[in-house]
Amino acid sequence: MLKKYLASAFVVCSLTACGTQATTQKESTETSSQTTTVTTMQETTTTASVNSDQATDESGVFHNGSYYYVQGKYDEIPIINKKHPIAADYNPGENGEALAQFQKLKSDMQNFGFAISDNYSGFRSYEYQTQVYQTYVNRDGQVAVDTYSARPGYSEHQSGLAFDLMDTSGNLLVDSAATTWLAQNAHEYGFIVRYIADKESITGYQAETWHVRYVGQEATEIYQSGLTLEEYFGVEGGDYAE
Repeated sequence: MLKKYLASAFVVCSLTACGTQATTQKESTETSSQTTTVTTMQETTTTASVNSDQATDESGVFHNGSYYYVQGKYDEIPIINKKHPIAADYNPGENGEALAQFQKLKSDMQNFGFAISDNYSGFRSYEYQTQVYQTYVNRDGQVAVDTYSARPGYSEHQSGLAFDLMDTSGNLLVDSAATTWLAQNAHEYGFIVRYIADKESITGYQAETWHVRYVGQEATEIYQSGLTLEEYFGVEGGDYAE
């Protein structure tokens, strides 16, 4: 296992699930620099207390003290959605394996001629997500915001496994050609496009053409199934419990 190391990474102040609405309203200059810890995929699934794993009332879903997960064919797969929160003090930084594959994906898209920025939105701490979520709530109201942004403690970005691609104008990626290629090829790098059209009642968010989630080797099987992460693993999704 590789040791953890510190790296500075530019992250964009966009939300976990930003939605088309956020794309048109968000300031493209909202960038910030954060120092994050980079971990390996194995470390992401073991840094939580190793002896606290407990089965839940939901079949096949476990909790390790920091987040919920299911056992995939090859790895443990963290589940973060509106029914499965992540602990406020879980702060792993960007997953090293996921980051390396994301950088390769981003570079390949650039080489293929797509207008992809070097900037992106990656890991976000609980505290950082609190700030950006509240900013959107102050502007749009919580009911609207909950359709395109994760509340703090419910963001996939806090797992270090999610990334938002941006175009060279500083906007979240919505270009038809680029997003079609991404949807069809992200699995080759271990990613799935997490929030897809017509699945809002299952994922809990508007479709996001720019948001990819690292799942590793099983990505191709998930992609070929045409299912969301929730449907593929048979876990509960949809809106917040309350």
